[in-house]
Amino acid sequence: MKITFDDQYLITVSEDAVLMIWKISDKEGRALAKRDKEVGYAEEILITKSDLEEKNTVMAELKQRVEELKMENEYQLRLKDMNYNEKIKELTEKFIQEMESLKTKNQVLKTEKDKQEAKHDEELAEMMEKQSKELQELESANNQKLMIEYEKYQELQSKSQKMQEDYERQLAEMEASKEQALEELTEYYETKLQEKTTLLDQANDETRQQQREYDETKKQIEEDADREILDIKNKYEKRLRDAKEENLRLKGETGIMRKKFTSLQKEIEDHKDEIKKLQNEQTKLQGVIKSLEKDIYGLKKEIQERDETIQDKEKRIYDLKKKNQELEKFKFVLDFKIKELKKQIEPRENDIKAMKDQIQEMESELERFHKQNTQLELNITELRQKLKATEKEMHLERQKNHDLEAICKRIKTDLHNCVGFVQDPKKLKESIKQVYKKHVQDDNIESASVDADIQKEYSRQRKHLEQSVASLRKKLAKDTEIHRADNVRIMQENVSLIKEINDLRRELKISRTQVHDLEAAMGINKKNKSQGPDPLMSMNNNVVNGTMSDREGKHDENIRIIDIQKNEIKKLRALLTDLETFASDRPPSGTKLPPMVAQ
Repeated sequence: MKITFDDQYLITVSEDAVLMIWKISDKEGRALAKRDKEVGYAEEILITKSDLEEKNTVMAELKQRVEELKMENEYQLRLKDMNYNEKIKELTEKFIQEMESLKTKNQVLKTEKDKQEAKHDEELAEMMEKQSKELQELESANNQKLMIEYEKYQELQSKSQKMQEDYERQLAEMEASKEQALEELTEYYETKLQEKTTLLDQANDETRQQQREYDETKKQIEEDADREILDIKNKYEKRLRDAKEENLRLKGETGIMRKKFTSLQKEIEDHKDEIKKLQNEQTKLQGVIKSLEKDIYGLKKEIQERDETIQDKEKRIYDLKKKNQELEKFKFVLDFKIKELKKQIEPRENDIKAMKDQIQEMESELERFHKQNTQLELNITELRQKLKATEKEMHLERQKNHDLEAICKRIKTDLHNCVGFVQDPKKLKESIKQVYKKHVQDDNIESASVDADIQKEYSRQRKHLEQSVASLRKKLAKDTEIHRADNVRIMQENVSLIKEINDLRRELKISRTQVHDLEAAMGINKKNKSQGPDPLMSMNNNVVNGTMSDREGKHDENIRIIDIQKNEIKKLRALLTDLETFASDRPPSGTKLPPMVAQ
């Protein structure tokens, strides 16, 4: 049992070779809809024998070339091993000679060290003697100063005692003089008062007598009495005024004496205050003496500490002198090595400049190749678009052919059915009419003419595309050969540059190891750890490291440029492989496209 491709008929065969064709329909008697099936393409590709032979020859040539390269690499490696072994022998001999020279230098330095130690011991003994003498002199001088200060202190103490005694004596004298003056003043003023009182009594007696005389004369002389009385009154009034004035003056003098007495008492109190001040000054002087004694003790301690610091500084000076001698020797060696390294670096820098020029040229060539590749990619994209258009047209033509074949099969089946009615002419006529109605249309003539025009246009476009593909293949072959040659040349140049860079790196490592070995032999690393970094060592190391870092920076730039070139070469190779695969997928330019076969 089989169903036709359009799901319209079922074909069955029995054991007796009877063929039956069944029309497939649904329940209502309608035919099923047509279903177009896509026909798959085979995965195999036809290749000409010439292409296979070319590929085989290329593979054989490449294998031979790989073997030759292996032989060359092995030979170069052997030569390098021989050279490196010779260099190692030379370096070992140099190192042994340097070790022997360093041993001799070390022995000489040891002898010098012993001599300097003996000198240092003698100088230390002399310095100790000088220091002991200076200490004795300082102690004697300090003792004399202390005695002088003590004598001054005793003198001041005696002076203070004398001053105190004088002040006490003066106070006693002042008190005695004060008492005497008070007694004398009191006696003097008492006598004066007595005299004045006597005078007043006398004056009173006289006034009484005069009044008596006046009374007696009043009686006798009346006219002259008034005048005499007035005169007498005036006289005695004047006398009374004078007496009163004298009394007032005496009272003022007594007030002045009292004021003097109070002032003397104040002076006595001031003297007492001065005595207290002198006592306070005495206590202060005692405190000053104690502080001076403490200062003397501190000065002695400072003298001892300074002596110790002097000894430490002398030791440090001796060590620094030794260091300076060693550093001068090492500086001389490093200067000589720096000069040699500069001489070695100059030709290498020239080589690096030449390499940079080569790299720039290679970059310009790579840019040119990149432009060519972009143009080729554009051409390839155009060709691919054209191929896609042709493939679409081919697909449409194949579909048309498929439809025509299906129509032919239907017509054949209908005719086969009509043949069954050969004996019945009426049915045969009706069946033929149905076939005619079913398959024959009015546009058959026009469609035939259109199909002929389409085939002509198709053949013309096909020829044009075949010619364009052939020309593009020729261009591709030429471009691939040019690109391969350029890539091989660039690869060789890159390999040579990488070898030179590796050699320079190895030489740098060797020079660094030599410098490190010399430093280890001189024993500078240990001294730097114990006594801190020396300025000359740091300067020399900075100079060497600066030159090394400059060279490493240049090498890193060269390596980075080479890596960029490698990446671009990989991209170009990938593009070439894509182009080759695309060219191998298409049919060759010399052959025609295969004819269309009905499926």
